[in-house]
Amino acid sequence: MISSSSVLAICKDAAGVAGNIFAFGLFVSPMPTFRRIIRNQSTEQFSGLPYIYALLNCLLCMWYGTPLISSDNVLVTTVNSIGAVFQLIYIILFIVYAEKVKKLRMLGLLLAVFVLFAIVVAGSLQMIDHMMRWIFVGSLSSASLVSMFASPLFIINLVIRTKSVEFMPFYLSLSTFLMSSCFFLYGLFNYDPFIYVPNGMGTILGIVQLVLYFYYSNRSREDSREPLIVSYG
Repeated sequence: MISSSSVLAICKDAAGVAGNIFAFGLFVSPMPTFRRIIRNQSTEQFSGLPYIYALLNCLLCMWYGTPLISSDNVLVTTVNSIGAVFQLIYIILFIVYAEKVKKLRMLGLLLAVFVLFAIVVAGSLQMIDHMMRWIFVGSLSSASLVSMFASPLFIINLVIRTKSVEFMPFYLSLSTFLMSSCFFLYGLFNYDPFIYVPNGMGTILGIVQLVLYFYYSNRSREDSREPLIVSYG
C-alpha cells in the first residue's frame, strides 16, 4: 500500500519535471531574436538587459534549490542551471554583435551579476543558522521571481491600450503559465512558500495574459470579417 507521503512525493516530482519541460519553452523563446542579430551582424535596437536580469534570477533560484539552502529542491536547481546557461549564451552573443558602447556596458553588467551572486553565496554561507540562511536566500529568489513575473504587466497594459496581441506572443504566454502553475504545485507539495507564492502570482498573470490574448485575437478576427463597404440599400 502506498503511503500518503509517497503519493505527495510522486506528485511533487511530477510537477517539478513538468515545470522543467515547460521552462524550456521560455528559454528558447529569444532564439528568433538572436537569429536576426546573427543574420544582420548587429543588435540593432534590441536591449540586453532582460538577459542580464534573467541570468541573475536563474543564479539566485539555482542557489536556493541546492541542499545547502533548501531541502529536496533539486528540480529547482536543474531548471535554473539550464536557464542560466541559455541566458549566458544569449549575453555572449549580444556582446559579440553589439556596438562598442553597448559591448562595454553589457560586460560591466555581466561582471556585476557574477559579483553580486558571489556576495550572496558567500554571505549566506556565513550564516550558521540554517533557517536564517533559508529565509535570506529564499526572500531574494522569491523577490526576483515576483519581479520577473510582474514584468509582463507592461505588455498587458500595451495590449489593452492598443487592443492588439502583436507584442504578446501566444506560446510565450502559454509557456509562462504552464511553467509557473507546475512550480506552484511543486512548491505546495513541498510546503515551500518561497516557491509557491511567486509562482502562484505568475500563474495568475499567465491566466490574465491568455484571457487577453483570446479576447483581443477573437475581436480582431471579428473585425476582419466586417464588410469593407457598408451598404445602406
